[in-house]
Amino acid sequence: MTTPPSGPYPESRRAPRPAAPPAGQGAGQPGAPYGTPGAPSAYPTPHRPAAAPGSYGYAAPGPSGYGAPASYSGPPVQSVWTPPASRSSGNVVGIVALLIVGFASIWGLWIVMSLVGVSNAIVAFLAALLPLLVVLAVVMWLDRWEPEPKLMLLFALLWGAGVSVVLSFYGNTWVAETAYVITGDPFVADVVSSVVSAPIVEETTKGLGVLVIFLVRRSHFDGVVDGIVYAAVVAAGFAFTENILYFGASGSALGSTFIMRGVLSPFAHVLFTACTGIALGLASRSRSRNAAWWMFPVGLLAAVLLHALWNGAATLAGFGGPDSFFTFYIAVQVPLFVAAIILAFWLRRQEAAAIEHRLGEYAAAGWFAQHEVRMVASLRQRSQARAWATRQGPRAGAAMKSFIRDATSLAYLRQRAATGRTDLRAHTQTETELLSRIRGDRQAFLAAAGPVR
Repeated sequence: MTTPPSGPYPESRRAPRPAAPPAGQGAGQPGAPYGTPGAPSAYPTPHRPAAAPGSYGYAAPGPSGYGAPASYSGPPVQSVWTPPASRSSGNVVGIVALLIVGFASIWGLWIVMSLVGVSNAIVAFLAALLPLLVVLAVVMWLDRWEPEPKLMLLFALLWGAGVSVVLSFYGNTWVAETAYVITGDPFVADVVSSVVSAPIVEETTKGLGVLVIFLVRRSHFDGVVDGIVYAAVVAAGFAFTENILYFGASGSALGSTFIMRGVLSPFAHVLFTACTGIALGLASRSRSRNAAWWMFPVGLLAAVLLHALWNGAATLAGFGGPDSFFTFYIAVQVPLFVAAIILAFWLRRQEAAAIEHRLGEYAAAGWFAQHEVRMVASLRQRSQARAWATRQGPRAGAAMKSFIRDATSLAYLRQRAATGRTDLRAHTQTETELLSRIRGDRQAFLAAAGPVR
C-alpha cells in the first residue's frame, strides 16, 4: 500500500485490501478489470486518445472536452441502476428532533419581536437574510466533496437560530441582572454580560449543537471539514436571529449597524464556533473514542476566548472611539479571516488528495480506471463528467451523479477503516453495497450513451 497523503489523514492501521471485481462484473469488459490493456473507460476524458474501431470506449473529445461514444462491439450492457434511496432519516427520533429545534426557532423569533416590535422585526428579518445567505454559500462551497445530509444541516441551522438563541437570551439576561443587583451599576452589568457571559453562554450553547451532531453522526463525521461545516451552520443560524434583534433595535442607524454586522463581520460567529468544530473534527480522526470528551472543551475554550476578544474590542471602542475598533479589526480580525480562507483552501486540497489516494487502491484492484479516480478527485472534472452524462439524457445524468456520490462515499469509508474508526464487519457489508451501486451507475450511463453509428 502506498503512503497516504500528508495532513489530517494519518493511516494508523491498514485497511482491508480491496478485492478484485468478480469476472464479468468489473469496471471494463467482462473478465477484464481496469488497469489491463484494452480495458474501457467509463466516461470520456480529455486526456484519453480516440478509441480504436470496435473498442469499448469513446471517440476523441471535441472542443468541449467530451466526444461522442465510439462504437461498442462487446456484449450488451444491461443497466442495473436504480435511483438511490432517500438519505433523510425518516425516523421518529429525527422528526421529533427537527420539531423541537423548529419550535425553539419560533420561540427565538418571538423573543426578538417582543423586544423590537413586529414591523421592525420584519425589516430586520429581510436585512439579516443577506449575510445569512452569504455565509451559507461559503459553507456549501467548502462542503462540495461529500455534502452533508440536508436534514442534518437544517437541524444545525435551527439549533443555532433557536436553541442557542433562547438559552443565550435567558442566560445572559440572568447574568446581567445578577451583576446589576451586586454592583448597582448598569454599565458594569452590561460589560459583564457582553464580555464575560455572552462568550461563555453563546459558545457553549452553539458548541453543544455541534457536539450533538457529532455524537449522532459519529460514524460519518469524517474530519475537520465536517466539523467546520456543522459549526458554521449552527453559528450562521445564531447570527441570523441575533442580527434581527440588532437590526430591529437600531432604528435610524440601521445602515451603519448593517455595515458593522452584515458587511464587516458576517463570519464573526462562524470563526468563533469553528474552533469547536475543528476540535471535534480532529477527535473524529482519533483512534480513541473518548477523544471528543477532552478535545471538545479545548475547542470550546478557544471559541470563548476569540468571542470575548471580539466583544471586548467592541466595548473598548465606546471609550476610544471608532478608530480603536477599526485598529483591532485590521490588526486581529482581518488576519484571522485570511487565515481561515487559507485553511479552507488547504482542507479542500487535502480532501481531494484523500479521495484520490483511497480510490487509487480500488483502481489497483481493478474496480476503477485511473481517469475515473482523477475525475472523482477533481471538482472541475466532476462538473465536466456530469455535463457530458446529462447530454446523454436525464437517466445518464442521474447515474453519473450517483456514481460520483457513491465513489466519494467509498473513499471516505475506506479512510475510516484505514484509521481504525469503523467496525470491519460493517465496513465489508457497506463496501460491497457501494461497489455494487457504483457498478450499476457505470452500466447505466454507458447504456444511456449508446453506440454511435
